[in-house]
Amino acid sequence: MTDTALEAVLRRDRAVVTAALVVIAVLAWAYVLWLAAHMVLPGSPLPDGAGSDMSGVDMSNMGRMGATVAPGFRAWVPADFAFIFTMWAVMMVGMMTPSVAPMLLLYAGVARKARAAGRPIASTGWFFAGYLSVWVVFSIVATGAQWLLARFALLDPSMATDSAILGGFVLIAAGLYQWTAMKGVCLRQCQAPIAFLASHGGFRSAPLGALRLGVDHGAYCLGCCWALMALLFVGGVMNVLWIAGIAILVLLEKTVPTGQLIPRVSGASMAAIGTWLVFRAL
Repeated sequence: MTDTALEAVLRRDRAVVTAALVVIAVLAWAYVLWLAAHMVLPGSPLPDGAGSDMSGVDMSNMGRMGATVAPGFRAWVPADFAFIFTMWAVMMVGMMTPSVAPMLLLYAGVARKARAAGRPIASTGWFFAGYLSVWVVFSIVATGAQWLLARFALLDPSMATDSAILGGFVLIAAGLYQWTAMKGVCLRQCQAPIAFLASHGGFRSAPLGALRLGVDHGAYCLGCCWALMALLFVGGVMNVLWIAGIAILVLLEKTVPTGQLIPRVSGASMAAIGTWLVFRAL
């Protein structure tokens, strides 16, 4: 399919699909901004003097795994896990929806032509749901990681690590991953929607098939971006500028036709900054 043909396929559906994606992304970002402005997250330091009164804290699990809850930090309850998971899931929707837009536009355009030809395929919503389900699973893992870091008092009030050495090693690891073959394979699948579809058997007529196709695409996206998401623990899970910066980097990697240039330049920068942080802290 040439660029001209692709443009013709997408033209009639571009406005509707783009509007829907914009609404989803805006709502997700509005929620993240509201949280950043109003919420005190689990694991954040309690107000001055509150740490000395532990009567309201569940102490029964403090000895598990040899861990302790630092004085002045509130232990998580089940509602906290649900809240933090929701935060991560909505944040992933806000960060990843813009970068998957080219794939969804292609899918919606082809779906319209397929319906007109009497060979309908499953709706775009099934594909998008499969894609987002991958990031929902990631959000569960991220919630567990945040709980573990908070339990060991390794997070500050913005949910960034307060250990320069840990933050430095996370930056180094993320930077090195940007240069790996796995990163390159996953990024190429994300950068070329048509090539992805060709290598995975094309579009699906059954909803479950479209859902599985969306999961496959989401898995490549996760393989491409998981290390960048780990950087949220370096700059702050509730640091809006940091969140936006990572989201922009993800978008540039997937949509700007520079091949491996952007991830490798950013990876080298991350590794250099991480090395500097580690040596400064030693």
